[in-house]
Amino acid sequence: MSIDKINKDYLPKHLAIIMDGNGRWAKQKGMLRAIGHENGTKAVRTTVESCAKLGVENLTLYAFSTENWNRPKLEVDTLMKLLVSSLKKEINTLLDNNIKLNAIGNLSLLPKKVSKELQEVINLTSKNTHMNLTLALSYGSREELVTAVKEISNKVKNNIISEESIDQSVINKHLYTNNLPDVDLLIRTSGEQRISNFLLWQIAYAELYFTPVLWPDFTEQHLSEAIIEYQKRERRFGKTSEQIS
Repeated sequence: MSIDKINKDYLPKHLAIIMDGNGRWAKQKGMLRAIGHENGTKAVRTTVESCAKLGVENLTLYAFSTENWNRPKLEVDTLMKLLVSSLKKEINTLLDNNIKLNAIGNLSLLPKKVSKELQEVINLTSKNTHMNLTLALSYGSREELVTAVKEISNKVKNNIISEESIDQSVINKHLYTNNLPDVDLLIRTSGEQRISNFLLWQIAYAELYFTPVLWPDFTEQHLSEAIIEYQKRERRFGKTSEQIS
């Protein structure tokens, strides 16, 4: 399916992707896992450029989870080096496409060199307005929720807000994604069908799309198929079909 067949009047306002399958892609080819991660960056570029071309307003990519720190040190080091090199390489792509970069997660755990490079690109793209690209780095949704609960509790304790005033909007304001709308479409590659601690609050009413395609093989055509499938679904948000129509 071509990207031209997508109805641009009904795009997900917030698209999130769990980019899975780099390691398996490399293993199938008898290569080191690091090679899979390197090839995965090509799919990132293709997806980012395609979303910008379509007019998707918000794209969030699950780049590195809190659990990923438990992987072998060599793989973690490789991923961190790859992140730095990718940020340097893609700065022109972000600027040319008027894309604003942001990052969410426990960023204090990132190596200093990664943090420095990341902040530089965030600063350079801060005035861009066409699309928000958010990288989830050292991210875990449960940790995000625990952090939010602690911050809200502390404000109640210090009489900054009252317990009675706590509602969904207050919780939203204390999440890493406080400047983003809820996720409309969540894509996961590689055939796995789980959420893996990603944006648990934000995907409450998201449409889920699972594809067997490994992330390094994910193309604009695969993205188109996911969005077209999303556009075919009836989103009821707890209502009946009759109420929606």
